Amino acid sequence: MVKTLDVLCVGHASYDHVFSVDHHPSPDEKQFAGGMIGCGGGPAANAAVTVARLGHRAGFMGYLGEDLHGALHFEELLNEKVDTTGIVRGHQPTPVSVILVKPDGARSVTTFKGGVPSGCSEGPSPKRVPRVILMDGHEPELSMAMMDGSAVTVLDAGSLHRGTETLMSRVDYLVCSEKFAASAVGQGDMETALRVLGEVAPAVVITLGDRGLLWRHEGMKGRLSAFTIRERDTTGAGDAFHGAFAAGLVRGLPWPDLLMFASAAGAACCEVLGARPGLPDESSIARILQKESLVFSLI
Repeated sequence: MVKTLDVLCVGHASYDHVFSVDHHPSPDEKQFAGGMIGCGGGPAANAAVTVARLGHRAGFMGYLGEDLHGALHFEELLNEKVDTTGIVRGHQPTPVSVILVKPDGARSVTTFKGGVPSGCSEGPSPKRVPRVILMDGHEPELSMAMMDGSAVTVLDAGSLHRGTETLMSRVDYLVCSEKFAASAVGQGDMETALRVLGEVAPAVVITLGDRGLLWRHEGMKGRLSAFTIRERDTTGAGDAFHGAFAAGLVRGLPWPDLLMFASAAGAACCEVLGARPGLPDESSIARILQKESLVFSLI
C-alpha cells in the first residue's frame, strides 16, 4: 500500500562548512576561525528536515553525489527520518557551501554547485504520495512533473532565476524573500511588489528579515512583525520558515497562526550556529511563540 507523505521537498541539497569568524576577511587576508561545523544543507533538504523534526512525514527529492559529502548528507537525512527514495545519486560532486558567520549573525556564503545534473525526473520517484509539495526552484522540470494537481504547492523563492520564474505562477503559495520580490517586479517598494505578485499567485508572503513579513491571502493583505531574538547565525532561517509553513498547511492552521508558526521557526533557527543544527523542533518553536506576541495587521 502506498503511504502518504505529508510534505515532499524538491530541489537543492548541499554540504555546508560553517566557520565562526570575528570579521569577514579583507582581500588577501588570512584568518583563523573560532569554530567550525560540517553538516547537510540546501533549501529543500533543510525544509524536509524541519518538517520531519516537527513530527510529520517528510521526503526530499534532488541530487547528492556518490562522494564523501553526499554520503554524509544522505546519512543525516536517514537519521532525521526523511524519505530518501526520491534522491538521485551520481558521479558529479555534491554541491558544497562555505559559510562565514560573524558574532552579530551576519554571514557570507560561497557555494560550488559544479556539474549537478538538472532534471532528476529520470531518477527514482518517492514511493509515497505527498499532501504538500515544497519547491525551491532548483529543479524546475522535476517540480513541474510532480505537480499533478492533487497536492498543495509552495514555492520557496529566495532569488529570481529560471526555476523560480518558471514556478512562481504555478503554485498555490508563493513564499519569497525581499530580494526575489524586488527583482521580480523591478523595484524595491514591497507593498507594490505584494500587489504585483498577488496578481501572479493566489497567496503571497514576502519575508523581510527582522522587519517581519507582508502577506496577501484570500483577497486581504497585511503585515506581521518579527520576533525579537539574539541572532547567532541567520543561515537556514528561510529554510526553517518554509518547512514550518508547509507543516502548518498539513495541520490546517488558520492563516495568522500559520504565519506566526513559520516565523517562530525561522527565529529559532537564527539562535544557533549552522543551518542544520538550528532547524527547530516543536519545543523550540513553542518557546519562541511564548516569548512575545507578534502584531498581525491588515493594510
